[in-house]
Order: sequence, then structure tokens, then C-alpha cells
Amino acid sequence: MARRVLVTGGAGFIGSHIVEAYQAAGWDVTALDDLSRGKASQVPKGVPLITADIRSDLARDTVATGGFEVLNHHAAQIDVRFSVERPSADADINISGFVNLLEGAARGGVRRVVFASSGGVVYGNPDVIPTPESAPKRPVSPYGVSKLAGEHYLRALGDLHGFEGVALRYANVCGPRQDPKSEAGVVSIFVSRLLASQPLAVFGDGTQTRDYVSVLDVARASVLASNAALANGEDHDTRAFNIATGVERSVLELAEAAGRVTGRRPELRMEAARSGEILRSALDVHKAAEVLGWRPEVSFDDGLAMLMDWFRTEA
Repeated sequence: MARRVLVTGGAGFIGSHIVEAYQAAGWDVTALDDLSRGKASQVPKGVPLITADIRSDLARDTVATGGFEVLNHHAAQIDVRFSVERPSADADINISGFVNLLEGAARGGVRRVVFASSGGVVYGNPDVIPTPESAPKRPVSPYGVSKLAGEHYLRALGDLHGFEGVALRYANVCGPRQDPKSEAGVVSIFVSRLLASQPLAVFGDGTQTRDYVSVLDVARASVLASNAALANGEDHDTRAFNIATGVERSVLELAEAAGRVTGRRPELRMEAARSGEILRSALDVHKAAEVLGWRPEVSFDDGLAMLMDWFRTEA
């Protein structure tokens, strides 16, 4: 029989690509999504979709009774600005919702939980770039705190109940199906606005940097993290992996690259800096290469081109 996996957020931008990656690897996949951001049309044919909030009894019972070997958790509140304005609501979804699923995993005999964390926020403003997994955790937004708290719950409840937890600390993920209306999708926003001949909003001076990784590479990391042999360790960093490229790109450089790929000259509109935003980010990926056998394969310009093609044909 095929191995069974439940992907929460499986109708969303990242989650739907992960569903496809598991399906291509021969897994028996089920998706769970509340469809607040995700779209049922993005779930591949043949994959059951359970519509549920991760805080619900239905979501917990699905994990507990579904016979899943792996829980892959990607459902989340992802807007940093929302977390700053409503930290209790952010914590309710990202912490209470995740713990609810972990309770189901404990009851259901799940072997491994793969958790979508965020290397772009848990380290805060780091001292070392590219930043390794062992770096101090100093999140500057409630969203970052909720992701770090999720990692601690993953380790603690895993130790208590016997499942293995893996945290994938993503850089800024980009690619097809990324919502240009989402605050978290700056790459998608820039490409969509350029294709529509609209100006690009740049917050602050545009020199803040991010590490942009393709959603296709991210999806591949989930499957590898579900299979890899993992070391034991008292520190939750032992089973945490940066999924990134290790390359810094400023917002201004992103605008230039998006203009190059779309063939449009960007018109920039400078706006005030946003609270809770880190200044520099790029993640060291040597550990993921050594333990998971994962390396980024999609180049930055190729990823932009795929996103542009998706906008022109699907969006």
C-alpha cells in the first residue's frame, strides 16, 4: 500500500505544490484546507480535499483517524502586518491550530510531522548572513514568534508522544499560484503589477534584502524531509533545516529583475517602512544538503519566468 500523508493548507500556493510532489513520488495524499486563501481548483485530481479550519474538531479528528504516516503542516496565517495588528488572532491560528493538529497526530500514531516554519522571521535581524540553523532566534514580529513557538511545540509534543518533528525554515517562497493580493508575495505582486503596467510600491529605501526560493524546490524538500533519517538531539535545531538559496537580493534588485523578465521598465513608488520588517535575510543551506540531500535547483530568473507564464495563462 502507498504511504499516506495529510497536507494541511493543501489547496494553497505552497501546499498545492507539495501535494503534487507527494503524488508524483507515489504517496497516497489527502489535502485539508479551510479555503480562506486556497482554491479547491488547485488540488490535483484524485486527491481528496477536506474543508476544515485547523482549529476545529474535524481537523484534529481527521489527523487522528486517517491512518496517516506523515502530517505535513502548511496551513497558517502568513501576513506579518496582520500579526502586528492582531497578535492574538495570529497566535490562535498559528499556535493553537497547530497544537490541535499535533494532538490528533499523537492519537493517530503519526510517525513524522513536517512543519512549515520561516527562516525569514524566526532569526529576526541576524548577526551572520547567510544564517545557519544554530543562530540565535530573535523574531521581531508576532508572526515570527508564532512560528518559533510552533517549533517548540513540535519538539515537546513529539518527545511526549513518540512522533518525529521536522521544521523546514523557508526563505521567501515564490512561483506559480502565488497570490498577488497577499502581503507575503512581493515577487508575485511585482510581476503582476508590471504585466499590468502599474507602479511598484517599495517600502522603506528598498535596500532591505530577502532570499527568494522557488516553490518547486520547497515542495521537493517536503518529500525529502518525510523520508530522511534524522538525528536525535535535545535542541530543536537538530531537526530544523533552512530551505533557501543563500543569496541576498534587495527589493530594488528584485524590481530590476522582474522588469528584465517581463520586459517592462519598473516605475517605483517609495512608501514608509513597515513595522515588524527585518532588514536583511539569507539562509545557509549546507545542513539541508548534508542531511536531506536537498539543494535549490531552480534559478531566480527561471522562477520569475515561470511565475510570469502562470500569470499570463492562469491568473
